[in-house]
Amino acid sequence: MRRLVARGLTWLASLLVLATIATVVLWALQRRLIYFPLSGVPPPAAVGLPTAEDVSFAGNDGMTLHGWFVPSTIPGVAVTAIVFNGNAGHRGFRAPLAAMLADAGIATLLFDYRGYGENDGVPSEEGLAEDARAAFRYVTSRTDIARNRLLYFGESLGAAVAVRLATEHPPGALILRSPFTSLLDVGRHHYPFLPVAAVLRDRYGSLERIADIRCPLLVISAAHDSVVPAEQSRQLHDAARPPKRLIVFEGVDHNDDAFLASPQLRAAVLDFVSSMMSSGARSPEPGARGARQEPP
Repeated sequence: MRRLVARGLTWLASLLVLATIATVVLWALQRRLIYFPLSGVPPPAAVGLPTAEDVSFAGNDGMTLHGWFVPSTIPGVAVTAIVFNGNAGHRGFRAPLAAMLADAGIATLLFDYRGYGENDGVPSEEGLAEDARAAFRYVTSRTDIARNRLLYFGESLGAAVAVRLATEHPPGALILRSPFTSLLDVGRHHYPFLPVAAVLRDRYGSLERIADIRCPLLVISAAHDSVVPAEQSRQLHDAARPPKRLIVFEGVDHNDDAFLASPQLRAAVLDFVSSMMSSGARSPEPGARGARQEPP
């Protein structure tokens, strides 16, 4: 009996040691599991943006960031969007979105966070927050944009970056595609067996910030998003102040083309921009097929 007890205690101790090691490894390497930067940004013309302007700007911490300023193809339309990327790739992957916005009369800043594209540094929550501030300062320093016609467009992780910036520097309007309530909630959803709350350093708590935003809000989500649960996007929408809209896309997933630059996305964005900002952009297009708009 004593041998069995001793053997059981030995196994338990071994399991505790393994769990401790796994927790330490998870804590140390977690940012490699959150951020997926790529380098090798192509020339803008190679991704369908022949009129894009190469730009660079620095944050208050001295980090230099690179991006493209994509002008509108419609003269006299004064809406400008800052796009806050998701957690993977580089700005070249968002070229179809910028082209779509340009053809709709919206100029766009595409830029890479620290550690992405040609940029030095290592991504982190505080680092991306500073990168967003630097992008805002750059755009508002230009003489060819109207600050009261500034739009933030955040996708997934970038939605959390945009929410935080919107609490500090309110835009004219805010669009969040596949936003989550917090990275902690996403981690708990996907890894319920791991001590996520104990080890997660970058938490991106959008739910606790969203009520402080006082501009028109559009939330776009997928009904069956395999990365960010649609319920989290709904919770974020419900916690926000009006005016606000929630549009749910059917039959698409988190990384599908319908969430990049599809006719459905175009219709949703243009209808929102034209009605909320009275920007002089084109008239609202017909409602997106395969999407449903829900009341505030």
